[in-house]
Amino acid sequence: MAEGILRKKINDRGLNHTLDSAGTAAYHEGSPPDKRAQQTLSKKGINISDLRGRQFEIADFQEFDLILAMDEENYYNILSLATTGEEKGKVKMLMNYLYPGKNISVPDPYFGGPEGFEKVYEMIDQATDRLLDSLKHQD
Repeated sequence: MAEGILRKKINDRGLNHTLDSAGTAAYHEGSPPDKRAQQTLSKKGINISDLRGRQFEIADFQEFDLILAMDEENYYNILSLATTGEEKGKVKMLMNYLYPGKNISVPDPYFGGPEGFEKVYEMIDQATDRLLDSLKHQD
């Protein structure tokens, strides 16, 4: 969901950023996003049906300037793969852009109903606005 939301915001703002999403486990590698995630974002004018799951790779540290984790488990899984201070410095918790230093995890809505996906959308939507605002100030 985060990739789709960010992709739309980057496009809408006319920005030139490259992004991709990945999990730290290969559970859904090659699979499209959950239908409920697709439906939630579709109501917001965001199509994520073309996305496919992939696993985070060590090469991602070289490919990307910023690596966002949705929850603490993934945050620590990614950090465990980092071999330098520079790589570790690229890894951030997404919700810290909205609530600095709180390390709030975005809940996994998979086992809940549609309202869980809506809640996750709202969290990601607000945090990504702050993220893009912070990137604008770095330029």
